[in-house]
Amino acid sequence: MASYSELPERLATEWRLLQPLLPVYSQLIASAVVLIYTGAHASLSRPSSAAKPEKHSDAGSDDESETDEEPKMEGLQPSDAVWFPLLAGLTLGGLYLLIKWLEDLALLNKLLNWYFSSLGVVAVGRLLGDGLNIIVSFLFPATWSDGHFLWHVDHNQWLARALSHQSFSSEHDQPKKTPLPGLASRIPLPVGFTRFLWRLKCLTTERWRLVVKMHGNRLLRLVFGVSDIAGLIMGFCAVVAYQLTSRPWWLMNVIGCGFTYGSLQIMSPTTFWTGTMVLGTLLCYDIYFVFFTPLMVTVALSLDVPIKLLFPRPTRSNQDPSKQDMALLGLGDIILPGIMICLALRFDLYQCYAHKQIRPTSDEGTSLKPDSPGELVAEAARPVKAVYLPATGQWGERFWSSNHPDSTLLAGKSFPKPYFHAGIAGYVSGLLTTLGVMQFSGHAQPALLYLVPAVLFSLWCTAVLRGEIKDMWQYSESPDETKTTETHVNTKNDTHRTQLSGSSSKKQGASKEICSMVLTSLSPSTSFPEGSTRTDSPT
Repeated sequence: MASYSELPERLATEWRLLQPLLPVYSQLIASAVVLIYTGAHASLSRPSSAAKPEKHSDAGSDDESETDEEPKMEGLQPSDAVWFPLLAGLTLGGLYLLIKWLEDLALLNKLLNWYFSSLGVVAVGRLLGDGLNIIVSFLFPATWSDGHFLWHVDHNQWLARALSHQSFSSEHDQPKKTPLPGLASRIPLPVGFTRFLWRLKCLTTERWRLVVKMHGNRLLRLVFGVSDIAGLIMGFCAVVAYQLTSRPWWLMNVIGCGFTYGSLQIMSPTTFWTGTMVLGTLLCYDIYFVFFTPLMVTVALSLDVPIKLLFPRPTRSNQDPSKQDMALLGLGDIILPGIMICLALRFDLYQCYAHKQIRPTSDEGTSLKPDSPGELVAEAARPVKAVYLPATGQWGERFWSSNHPDSTLLAGKSFPKPYFHAGIAGYVSGLLTTLGVMQFSGHAQPALLYLVPAVLFSLWCTAVLRGEIKDMWQYSESPDETKTTETHVNTKNDTHRTQLSGSSSKKQGASKEICSMVLTSLSPSTSFPEGSTRTDSPT
């Protein structure tokens, strides 16, 4: 009874201690959620349930036809549920022995910092380049609306022409000669300054393509613009500044955000059940090395590398004022649950276009066609897929045309996201639980202990409540499996025939053999980038 009577007083004491830390913890949670949100939406591409949009190519060359290739992601396999914890444990143990053997860790920290910083140039460059592209789309959108007309910018003629309208007036019949959108398009500008704006717009929005081929085989293909080059230069400067200075926490966060943003776009659990197995084994790995061995805490506190996010905490009364206390969140605690949340968003997009498919009725879905002399077959019609509308990019266009009722730019962006929202809610609840337990116990906690169950529980429960557990279980992002889904639908619709007369056992056997060969294809294996990222300190 005495312990229960002391509980309210204990809670009141912990609340008083927690109040100065609320801004710090709010920044920590907001940073993690924003990284997952942006990384998830940047990873979106055309799902297999949507039809490819028509290509508008003037040249018709092979290189031009490759411009709109969809990004490829590295998918996980069920075997990674064994290899990830094993490799991470070996790496952690090796670093622990090296730390105990070395008397001075300065050289080890310097080598690891240069290694991660060299990788961070590309990661930070991509993050900053995408940010600059968003800014450019707000300043010089390709399409914008004034409420009545939808204006499209013609780069060749240096004019903005009205595409659609609800009313006619002499003012809107004339094209606009400025690249600025909205009310800024009505501001009279000098001719010289207007030309400067057009040149600036063309320079910042133009894209170049670099293709390297050898003996007819493509070795490298890059599509980039001025924003990407500027982002890479700024990323290089940020990494150099991080190495040459005292390594401030905010520069470490910039590099860490770049790693997280890039990892969420190139990594995929492939399937929900594969991701569940991988996260489950890594959860056991985290618990064992944090609670039952000194390896995780020793390595995390000894190494000073950009694989974590730091947030300054208020200085305590008994602390040295010259030392800054930091709240810490490892990148692994964002990336590992984040790839499942990103998968959930892509599954939402897949389901959205799957529900838009038009399936023919039984009467309309078959037609009689001659197959051989004296034999007729019934051929099944294909379900009609909805054409894919880009769900990424065009932030400025969506902003400037959001007040136009006929704008289709928002159609691709707006789709139901129940699984993504459930994953975000589970992640936030898991992170809040981690911070609460850490504050109450006074000891650092392995964040995956609370994040993994919260995220997985929210996703699978959402599937059960929506009656989509089978769809969720069968969903796969394997490159071969995605190709199989599309080709198998076409093959099935072309070859699935019901014999009305005669014998067709030979044809049916060949059809089954082809389908079996297609369905048993497997995706290539991959490895988690940098196993040492699991050596980051828990929250």
